[in-house]
Amino acid sequence: MKKRDMILVAVVLALAGIVWAVLQFAPGQTGSTLRITVDGRVYGEYSLEEDRTIDIGDTNTCVIADGVVSMTEADCPDLICVHTKSIDAKGGTIVCMPNRVVLEIVDPQCGENTPDAVVG
Repeated sequence: MKKRDMILVAVVLALAGIVWAVLQFAPGQTGSTLRITVDGRVYGEYSLEEDRTIDIGDTNTCVIADGVVSMTEADCPDLICVHTKSIDAKGGTIVCMPNRVVLEIVDPQCGENTPDAVVG
């Protein structure tokens, strides 16, 4: 490897590190609302700003605390939803397949028919 090749590799790695840092720490598009759907129907929408415990029918319970949402109880046999990582305003989804419950972070300013991106 020549000296110029090593410089080129160092510059590319430095640029990649800068891009990674910007994407990692820059504020991105965030949602501020938790949408709960049960069996494909909207059960409710809740602000992440207000701490609360939400009983979802007789099957699940989720908690919003300090802007973070987690599923705390479920009567399904595997409890995967309870062990799923919490979600916050950066986005995310928690799904309880046996009970058909979905917790997802949405942006209330975007309507259902608003595209995420336009490709030209």
